[in-house]
Amino acid sequence: MKSVVIKGKKREAVGKQNSKLLRAEGNVPCVLYGGEEPLHFYAEFNEFRKIVYTPSVFLIDVDIEGTVYKALVQDTQWHSVNEQLLHVDFLLVKDDKPIKIEVPVVTVGLAKGIKEGGKLISNLRRLKVKALAKDLPDTIEINVEELGIGQSVKVSDLKVENLEFLDTKSNVIVSVNVTRLAKAAMAEDLEAEAAEAAEAAEAAEGSEGEEPTSEATE
Repeated sequence: MKSVVIKGKKREAVGKQNSKLLRAEGNVPCVLYGGEEPLHFYAEFNEFRKIVYTPSVFLIDVDIEGTVYKALVQDTQWHSVNEQLLHVDFLLVKDDKPIKIEVPVVTVGLAKGIKEGGKLISNLRRLKVKALAKDLPDTIEINVEELGIGQSVKVSDLKVENLEFLDTKSNVIVSVNVTRLAKAAMAEDLEAEAAEAAEAAEAAEGSEGEEPTSEATE
């Protein structure tokens, strides 16, 4: 998994007033959990642009005054009106301890069902997984080339080494659904086939009802 660096500074004081002051100066109050005790720090908002405006997930090297901690973003809080980033919680990552995280889903290829008039539907854009930090992928790639109309890929269909999927096994990740146009085309094909079958049946009945003729010779 890709990593980025966030540079921060320890907070000399905590509380609402101090947090308000930090935000007014363009900073974001943060807490790093998972150690012996929570570590309170802050970082400039610009430090977070590379991780909060993208669907990608990163391992983060939190550099606090020269000491680097490997972490993941656990939670973010935003202002309900002006979209200001108010607070970020980080979770300390340990090399020997599995972590749980949501990883983006990426589809690969053109489903054959699309060529037949179907539409590709993405039901889950992220999947919850559990793995050691070294085994975490940037994305979960799903090849959809062989998906026909009415077919799907479920969580139970995925197998990735050293990665445990935590979503319900029966959940559909991606599927190819029938569009109205495809339904109409299928209905026309069925009607045509039925008409051909009826004509063939009538022809067969007509031939069975005819009496054979014979020519007499003297």
